[in-house]
Amino acid sequence: MRTGVFCFGGVEMDDVGAGPPAPTDRRYTQEEMWYAAERLIDVGVVADQLGFDSFWLTEHHFQYEGYEVVPNGLMFSAILAERTQRLRIGTMVNIVTQWHPLKLAEDFATLHNISGGRGIFGVGRGTVPREAEPLGTRIGSFDNPDQAEADRLNRAQFEEAMEVIMLAFENESFSYQGEIYEMPPPGIPDRGGFVEELTLVPRPLHPYETWQPVTSPPTLEYVPRQGWGGTFWLKNHEFLKADWERFGELYAQEHGVELAPGEKRMLVLNVRIEDDQETAVASARPGHDEFWKFLGPYGWSRGYRGTDGGPAAAGLIPTLEESLANKVWIVGSPADVAEGVAAYGDDLDLDDLILFPHFPGDTYTKTEEQLARWSEEVVPLL
Repeated sequence: MRTGVFCFGGVEMDDVGAGPPAPTDRRYTQEEMWYAAERLIDVGVVADQLGFDSFWLTEHHFQYEGYEVVPNGLMFSAILAERTQRLRIGTMVNIVTQWHPLKLAEDFATLHNISGGRGIFGVGRGTVPREAEPLGTRIGSFDNPDQAEADRLNRAQFEEAMEVIMLAFENESFSYQGEIYEMPPPGIPDRGGFVEELTLVPRPLHPYETWQPVTSPPTLEYVPRQGWGGTFWLKNHEFLKADWERFGELYAQEHGVELAPGEKRMLVLNVRIEDDQETAVASARPGHDEFWKFLGPYGWSRGYRGTDGGPAAAGLIPTLEESLANKVWIVGSPADVAEGVAAYGDDLDLDDLILFPHFPGDTYTKTEEQLARWSEEVVPLL
């Protein structure tokens, strides 16, 4: 089983929890936000030294609140690649619709080649209208009054952009004509003629993996048909198992190949390790509650089980007890965490597990401690 680390890259906070301040009332200085970015690099170096397989970042913009302060995962990844030896590095996710597709393709290929093939191509559609619309797209967030139409437009833009990127990656030269993108645009003069095709420079020189979060029924249908890996996070364990199996069925239908039980599927678990269950719950609760105070209004908890047994209503802000009951957060002693992870291993035959160990407000020293405890105290029990 490959095991990786996923971090938002947030500012260290000393007042996290379910109560005030409201997320939008937080303000941090540029120095505080840059300190978080520098310490995030340190955590990546520690992950490499401890033998983790991969390290995952985020792409977010304009977050003066300090929750996610890395706007360019690819540039950050290149710096981290230079300071590590074997760690594979990805962004969960590069928000494709906020990029020109060919610029994203060039930048990923540059990272992948300069790192000797250690880049992972994480792609997604985004969640935050404040970030999306200034950068050229729409988002069907739960708190967007025009969410249905915005989601339709965003999905169409994403799918065309990914067609462009894959053509650029896999072909010496290419052209593309869709409803949103035309590559190259018609009528570009060049040395007495017109540009008919483009060549991406550089293209990936090494094999690469593409991963997309699976968070909705249409995405569950789309990702396996593309042949990519699916990332699963914040989903009730029973819902997850059903989607996990459906992913394999769809992949086989499309490609005529039966996946191994855990192949091309990645599980992300929020983990907190302390000496005992009581201490772990007390340690996790403030960051858990801040996490959902921040993300609940965007609809992130729709993978939880609701009171009627079906998916939770959009906008749910769950308690830590609800997160534990859904088995989305694994909190406890090393033995408790090993038992929780082993149960998923038995259910899903995990090939890829990603730990989310840095909760909002945590110090980076705490996160480094969590990675060490996983490696030294949990792994021997698995």
